Amino acid sequence: MDGTIQCNANYVSLTPITFLERSAIVYPNNLSIVYGDHVTYTWSLTHQRCIKLASSISQLGVSPRDVVAVLAPNIPAMYELHFAVPMSGAVLCTLNTRHDSSMVSLLLNHSDAKILFVDHELLDIAQGALEILSKSTTKLPLLVLILESDAHPSPPLGTLIYENLIAEGKLEFEVKRPKDERDPVSLNYTSGTTSSPKGVIYSHRGAYLNALATILLNEMRSMPVYLWCVPMFHCNGWCLPWSIAAQGGTNVCQRNVNAKGIFDNIFKHKVTHMGGAPVVLNMLINSPPEVRKPLPGKVAVMTGGAPPPPDVFFRMEELGFDVTHSYGLTETYGPASICTWKSEWGSLPRDAQAKLKARQGVQHIGMEELDVKDPVTMKSVPADAKTLGEVMFRGNTVMSGYLKDSKATQDAFKGGWFRTGDLGVKHADGYVELKDRSKDIIISGGENISTIELEGVIYGHPAVVEAAVVGRPDEYWGETPCAFVKLKEGYSATEEEIIQFCRERLPRFMVPRTVVFADLPKTSTGKTQKFLLKEKAKAMGSLSKKKNTSRL
Repeated sequence: MDGTIQCNANYVSLTPITFLERSAIVYPNNLSIVYGDHVTYTWSLTHQRCIKLASSISQLGVSPRDVVAVLAPNIPAMYELHFAVPMSGAVLCTLNTRHDSSMVSLLLNHSDAKILFVDHELLDIAQGALEILSKSTTKLPLLVLILESDAHPSPPLGTLIYENLIAEGKLEFEVKRPKDERDPVSLNYTSGTTSSPKGVIYSHRGAYLNALATILLNEMRSMPVYLWCVPMFHCNGWCLPWSIAAQGGTNVCQRNVNAKGIFDNIFKHKVTHMGGAPVVLNMLINSPPEVRKPLPGKVAVMTGGAPPPPDVFFRMEELGFDVTHSYGLTETYGPASICTWKSEWGSLPRDAQAKLKARQGVQHIGMEELDVKDPVTMKSVPADAKTLGEVMFRGNTVMSGYLKDSKATQDAFKGGWFRTGDLGVKHADGYVELKDRSKDIIISGGENISTIELEGVIYGHPAVVEAAVVGRPDEYWGETPCAFVKLKEGYSATEEEIIQFCRERLPRFMVPRTVVFADLPKTSTGKTQKFLLKEKAKAMGSLSKKKNTSRL
């Protein structure tokens, strides 16, 4: 050997498209998609439908790298588009189903989408978006309507129909694979402000690798049965549409997510895996007894989006669920780290086990590096579980960049690592624990207060179903912790009871000085909208004006 690397003629670009093609061969007659009482597809049929849909998309004038948008819940069409759009050579852009017409128009304009697939229940929003767009451009995306049955009203005149595109598509269509595996496969928008949307670009390579990593961190064997609770519009459903295809599993789709539907589907379809933000887990553990059904076996649940309070792990396990905690962002294709369980932890007390499970852990097998660094010097913080730093990633499953925003991209990768904006510590065993978003950490009298840690304690109160903590401006302390608390139905608690509960479990400086009982505003992915709570806390004014400034 002369030490040089020769080009391999057998090199093929990585793409998740191949997962569907393989399952059509290996699992042709296995169920690929079930939805309600009307839809049962096999992998052979799903493969054929996606090819024909890709053929029709190409015939509509879509060129490689053009964007095709979709506004739909977790229905079969949403799943199929995760393959059909890339198979046409285009880039899939899944839009948040809670967006209004104004935001949808903004994102359609920013992405230059050529087609908009829309679910029939969201047609008014789509039409409103196109009307707004028509005032500033004549290049409107084509509208394709997704209908579920003949029972729905007649579509607007001239509207393209989803099933018609599949019926008219050519099965002999030559699927367009990426010439370069770094080519874009999808575009995901973060929940930024209306003035500056951030379009996160995923590559075929990144999607392929993260899909495989997600299989491993979920410990999925072949032919899993996966219940869709994570919105497919969010980080492409954490890359799991491609993962389930790779394993020849069954996708149990559901239009709406509620406790009854989850238990019914698990019981009916013998679900083995599901995912969801802590708000979904909360929904299950606080569901009324008459809604719950016995689980057919252990159901593996991957949670993420926000660190779950330790008590959630206890109560989910009592119901028969096995919860795995993952951490990531839209910019890391969803899951990027995993709190890999160690056998020696099994002998620890339950409280200690729950606290360990709540950590963000280590990078998954598809991510090269995870570290906690000083954002100025870029030096790793000591592994002392105390020194705060910024959580950073580096690897193939980090975004290619932000669409049309080179400055934001450069800022995000300053120093050669992707900067998450999250603050954390590193433990002696190398596991990372998130403490807060850099914008959410409370600095009170010079002390750093982790809202995540404080929320976890409040959540342990038997009357509390949800808790969120923000800083309330204070003339003396700078800020004081303000807790917004939602109580369980039929339970009661006073402000003083919550404060006393925290006094018994936390250092004095961390105890909330204010408790507000209210419903917590949420995003469609289950994250609490803390900026709204901060506005409410700010409007309360300084606590020190009314009371003395002695510590509790």
